[in-house]
Amino acid sequence: MVVAGLLSSSSVVQSQCPDFTTYSASPQGNPSNGTLGLPFMRPAPACRTFNSTAVEKVIDDMKARLKDPDVARLFENTFSNTLDTTVRYYNQTENLAFIITGDITAQWLRDTANQFAHYRSLLSIDPDLATLVKAVINNEARYITQYPYCGAFQPPPESGLAPSLNGYAVDVIVNPPVDNQTVFECKYEIDSLCGFLKLSTSYYNETKDDSILNDNWFSAIDQIIQVINNQSQGSWDENFNFISYYNWTGSAGSLSPAVNNGGNGEPKAYTGMVGTHHRPSDDLSTFAFLTPANAMLSVELTNLALMLDNAGQGADISHSAKEWSSRINESIWANTARTYLLVDDIFAYEINGYGGRYVMDDANVPSLLSLPYLGFLEKDNPSYVATRKLLLSRKNPYYASGQNFSGIGGPHIDAWNPWPMSQISAIFGTDIDEEILESLYLIVNNTDGLGLIHESVSIYNQSDFTRTWFAWANSYFAEMILDLAERKPALIFNDPVSYLPGQ
Repeated sequence: MVVAGLLSSSSVVQSQCPDFTTYSASPQGNPSNGTLGLPFMRPAPACRTFNSTAVEKVIDDMKARLKDPDVARLFENTFSNTLDTTVRYYNQTENLAFIITGDITAQWLRDTANQFAHYRSLLSIDPDLATLVKAVINNEARYITQYPYCGAFQPPPESGLAPSLNGYAVDVIVNPPVDNQTVFECKYEIDSLCGFLKLSTSYYNETKDDSILNDNWFSAIDQIIQVINNQSQGSWDENFNFISYYNWTGSAGSLSPAVNNGGNGEPKAYTGMVGTHHRPSDDLSTFAFLTPANAMLSVELTNLALMLDNAGQGADISHSAKEWSSRINESIWANTARTYLLVDDIFAYEINGYGGRYVMDDANVPSLLSLPYLGFLEKDNPSYVATRKLLLSRKNPYYASGQNFSGIGGPHIDAWNPWPMSQISAIFGTDIDEEILESLYLIVNNTDGLGLIHESVSIYNQSDFTRTWFAWANSYFAEMILDLAERKPALIFNDPVSYLPGQ
């Protein structure tokens, strides 16, 4: 990590620290006292990329109360993982921070928002942690202002860190054009912009610090609103001119695939929803209108408007955000999209506005399974209950079940490698104790003895998995455990008293 003002002796220590990609690939510290004997997988304190006393207190509090030592160890390893390992650059004076996703040296807007989501309640009591998040927001605002359709970025030039070569971005034709010295990957995913909104509103709501609402931030918001306006349009105008504000396609020799219709993908008709080119998994969309991404966008636009109203700023943006949130919500529930999107109480994952609908789910959040987590609806909503039942069954083409592991995956890996992330979403989506415990121990029992959450796990061989270092999945697991500590304490604690970090 590069930190402004770091003493030379500390720099020497950092240079001697093991690469966490290698470190996470084998068991490290002493095993837990549980049945699984999960190892302690945190770097030594001198090798951690950011330290927070508030985070350490939450870990101590939870370890003292969690009744299963393996769950306690997994929480200890995962809750701290973002700060321990992913703060690659931070300069408080510049108000810039670069957060990597784990074993890939790039900052994803979506991942970063989720990597910090479980620290939200600590921002009001740990000013150093809050200042770090503020620097993340400022850096991302600069990225979005320049490249609003891109989701993953290189280090800021102030860091002195060299850009990484992304082979999958070589020979990819993107419109509007991008500079791969700034952009790691320019796949347009509406949830990436939602992630920036989520991180911004979470920070403000916890700190009431409106200094993030600077010219840089408002410039990014203007770009987001423009993307929403542009991507809600159908593919054809009244004179059959093809409308395209963004396209992406691999050219001859590229590792990335060619995309039909000049990189625009399948045509779409107006629905009131906002189109996207790629999914939260970074895979190409089949149809442009991705239901869970639009659900998240509706929620986050409402949160944006509430924040601006509370801060007494950006009245025009607040008005636009409210209008779009309402339009998207109505399109999902009542208007154009419902004809195709919600059939027999089952949400489609994607639609195109012409009648095409794709009934499936992908593990990556936002997903249909995660709709309650996103704040779009309640767990007992009849449409969610019916959709959830289908998604966790053979009727979902990307649900798979084996002897040791089951869940939802996606085409990003393959159909027989479900993601632990899907079981985390399943826990957020139910209040039934038996369902919660089943999902929880499918996750806990499938780290291959490494004590961290993997990207995906094979249903045929639990030792066949992807990514030993995936910070978003670690954060999402820890966030889920904290959710259970509040709403279902008796399931995981030795006593039935709820726990809320920072209180």
